Parts: sequence; structure tokens; C-alpha cells
Amino acid sequence: MGNKAAIPDIVIGRLPIYLRALNRMIQENREYTSSHELGERLGISSAQIRKDLSHFGEFGKQGTGYNVRYLYEQLRQILKVDREWLMAVVGIGDLGRAIAHYRGFQARGFRVAALFDADPAKVGERIGELTVLPMSQLVEEITRQNIRIAMIAVPASEAQSVADKLVEAGVQALLNYAPITITVPPGVRVQYIDPAAHLQHMTYYLTP
Repeated sequence: MGNKAAIPDIVIGRLPIYLRALNRMIQENREYTSSHELGERLGISSAQIRKDLSHFGEFGKQGTGYNVRYLYEQLRQILKVDREWLMAVVGIGDLGRAIAHYRGFQARGFRVAALFDADPAKVGERIGELTVLPMSQLVEEITRQNIRIAMIAVPASEAQSVADKLVEAGVQALLNYAPITITVPPGVRVQYIDPAAHLQHMTYYLTP
């Protein structure tokens, strides 16, 4: 397997897209595919797909292409989603509640295992099989369950202090829905989900 430090993050970011396409092919009972076919499905050049995969080894055979299920399993191992990762959600407003209810995570390697909110009116509420816990229990609960991933769905003004608490508890990956850039120590990964920013990106291309 290649040197992780040498692999550009943008390549890692495309692997889940390949994984999703391969999963669709498995559902279609496809046995083999090619970089050309994957590229056509995803709008990515076949050369780019071959280059991305070459960072991690040789997965295809000349003339037959890629075994769909084998490549799917290899990418799951590379992304470490061949196991289950527990996640915490902080902020049980409309968005946090929707995330907690979402059933699509589990099939892709993730399970929401803890919910937190600062509002006493929400603490104690049952959402599915989970109970919303107070922020005072965040560090203890995340440490107890060894949770490494958290989603931040709080107002922008609270996002940094929530991130600090999560990092203190040992969380190493944050998915931040708050429309603000947060500061984290080295070794902690942050991804930002800001629907308004994506909408603003698209409106540039629209004709009023």
C-alpha cells in the first residue's frame, strides 16, 4: 500500500465516490467494470481513476478490467469503512434531529451512538434508541464509548467551544455543519458542510 503522507487529500476525497458507484454496480449484479465505464458514470476521466487507484496498488487486469466486488472491498479497507465507526451528534435542532434519524449511515460504516444538546428542554428526549445527553456529560460519554467522529450542528457562535470539548474527549474527525471555520490541533480532521456556500457557488452560473 502506498505512503499515506504522499497521497493527495483530493485523491482520498474521490475514493468514496468510486465506492458509491461500485456499490451500485454490485446491486446491478455487475461482475466487472473498467476505468472508462466508471469515468462515464462519474464524470471523471478514466486516466484520473487509474492514477487515483494506482496510489494503492494494482486492482485491475489488462483486458478484463476491475472485479467490481474485489475493488469495492479493497476501497472499503483503504477508507477503513470495513468496520463500524461510532459517531456523536452535538446540537439537536432540526438538522441534528434529521442526522440522528437518518438511516443511511449504517450501511456505509457509521452509527450515531451519542446525542448532546445544551438546551435543558431537549436533554432527556428519546430519538430512536438514544437519549439526548447534556453537554456536561460529553467528555465522559465520548471517552467511555471511544467515539472518534462527531458532527457539529450547533449555531456558529457555539461551534468552536463545542469543537474544543470534542477534541478534549478524543474525537479525531469533525463534520461541521455550522457556517464558520473552526480551529483544531494538528491530527484532527475537519470537513465542512455548508449548504448555503454550495448554493452560492451554483448561483454564479445561473441566468437570473
